[in-house]
Amino acid sequence: MTGRPVRVTRQASLRSFGRSFGKDLLTVGAIPRDQVAHLLRLAEELKALQRGGVLHQRLAGATLGLLFEKPSTRTRVSFEAGINQLGGQALFLSARDIQLCRGESIADTARVLSRYLDALVVRTYDHATVEEWAREATIPVINGLTDLCHPCQALADLLTIREKKGGLKGLKLAYVGDGNNVANSLIEGAAKTGMTISLGCPSGYEPDPRIVDCARSEADQTGGAIEISQDPHAAVKEADVIYTDVWISMGQERHQARRLKALGPYQLNERLLKQARPDAIVMHCLPAHRGQEITAGVLDGPQSVVLDQAENRLHMQKAILVELLSRPRRRS
Repeated sequence: MTGRPVRVTRQASLRSFGRSFGKDLLTVGAIPRDQVAHLLRLAEELKALQRGGVLHQRLAGATLGLLFEKPSTRTRVSFEAGINQLGGQALFLSARDIQLCRGESIADTARVLSRYLDALVVRTYDHATVEEWAREATIPVINGLTDLCHPCQALADLLTIREKKGGLKGLKLAYVGDGNNVANSLIEGAAKTGMTISLGCPSGYEPDPRIVDCARSEADQTGGAIEISQDPHAAVKEADVIYTDVWISMGQERHQARRLKALGPYQLNERLLKQARPDAIVMHCLPAHRGQEITAGVLDGPQSVVLDQAENRLHMQKAILVELLSRPRRRS
């Protein structure tokens, strides 16, 4: 699930694209490469324990807040189920039901919530908003989606690709369609892990250039590459993984006709799939619109891994929670 195209009204800090992975998880770009590898291993461990029926309540007594300004299925349910399976509990906080809706500042709300909660997942529009929450809260803040990035989704996607392909380095990941928040985070993830990511996006729908520039510097060190063109067939050629996402995200409904026209040639269909490797896997973060960005035959076909991909949101969210909440910290 994605947000609106990036129109940042309060400038998001470039520092969040490259700073050390500390108290918060705001972008994939902020996580050092060894920490990305650690999260992937931890998610695999937690998944194996669950599949084996082993209780792994590493966060007994912890309380996770979920502050959402957008609807959610996978992000909300995976975090709620994840903290419960780890022995903690979740509190869902709709932005319409707390005093934020009556003008209380983020700073005051963050400081108060830091006295009640052990961590907070924020799902919002402007990326600068989640950065403000992270600055003001003394507890870990996790980006559950902004218009700029969707880091938890991309980390779970890396987990899925590694499971299906046996590794990440050297693989080609093709992304076709709208260069949105999911695309931005996949670019960061590919750069961290030495993958080639090839994006086919129409003019005006490219990924964020700041993220691309930072990721290219990272890819130079890992052996990865970032390729951007307007040709979906070139992007998909010989790809190991093909990824697409919705064309009309929350808040973009008034632009539906224009977006459908621009993105129509970028549909992930059977013809485009044939340009990839025969054993390529198909990914979509869901929800999907069959007949728009992807055909039913491809989404529901034998090369699709979208349900495994969705399940891995649970295991990656648990890894993120264990990593952030197992560290020594002060509450206020």
